[in-house]
Amino acid sequence: MLYIILCVCFSVTVSVMFKLAKRYQIDVYQAVTWNYSATLFLTAIFLKPSFKNLAVSKFGIYCLLGLLLPALFFLIARVVRNAGIVRTEIAQRLSLVIPVIASFLLFDEKLDKIKLIGIIIGFISIMLTVPWQKQIAGKSIEPNTPYFLLLVFLGMGVIDVLLKQLSLIPEISFGTSLFFVFGIAFFVTLLGLIYQVYTKRMRFSWPHIFIGWTLGIANFGNIFFYIKAHQALVNHPSRVFSSINIGVIILGTLLGTLVFKERLNLISKLGIFLAILAIIILAYQPFIAHLLS
Repeated sequence: MLYIILCVCFSVTVSVMFKLAKRYQIDVYQAVTWNYSATLFLTAIFLKPSFKNLAVSKFGIYCLLGLLLPALFFLIARVVRNAGIVRTEIAQRLSLVIPVIASFLLFDEKLDKIKLIGIIIGFISIMLTVPWQKQIAGKSIEPNTPYFLLLVFLGMGVIDVLLKQLSLIPEISFGTSLFFVFGIAFFVTLLGLIYQVYTKRMRFSWPHIFIGWTLGIANFGNIFFYIKAHQALVNHPSRVFSSINIGVIILGTLLGTLVFKERLNLISKLGIFLAILAIIILAYQPFIAHLLS
């Protein structure tokens, strides 16, 4: 249970840091860049990557993830600033719908009625929590915020599918795959940082290295304790899966509403309830099917 709590806390910490970025004039690009130097180092220390039997055939997936992860991080930072922690966390957590859809479209898994109900409820929840109006609690938001929020939902789902592919490679550990992905992400974002500083589009800031390392610790902590939770409860993956996702939504909602004063209307509250319901249905689908049989 400790691993689940730590995973939830580290996950929400990432969103909180993005929420505070504008208030403390943090350059998100620089913070995200140095974040990947920290995740790369921590992956090498704690997940002990091995460079034997490298899956060269999967290098395309490594590169794609190395590009998608930072791109999505920048998008999440922008969405948190405009739509708030609550809505952003729901979009990220409900992205689990995408791998479920991919499992029967790409991997010939059977789609039963219970999974279909969970998917439909998940999509309804997203539609309800997306801020389609031009203002939230009297404050104007960027016109593209609803679409950016949907991109977070889709992007996280695609990343989940790609990470699932890496976890199924028999000859290489998941930690090794993560090391390569984080290495590519750091290389790409560092090149972008050097280019922007050289062309004077950005001013380099030493404190952002330490801010990025703090973000990287939270980012890696989320991944590391997610893995540890599954290892500790190897026979109860659904419990881990549902506990973490629901925990993140609940903690994110509490912090968003109580600390950052994010206001939720009745429709958004209904969306939160449906998000939790969708996660429960998809996580415990076999148990529910057994009860109904």
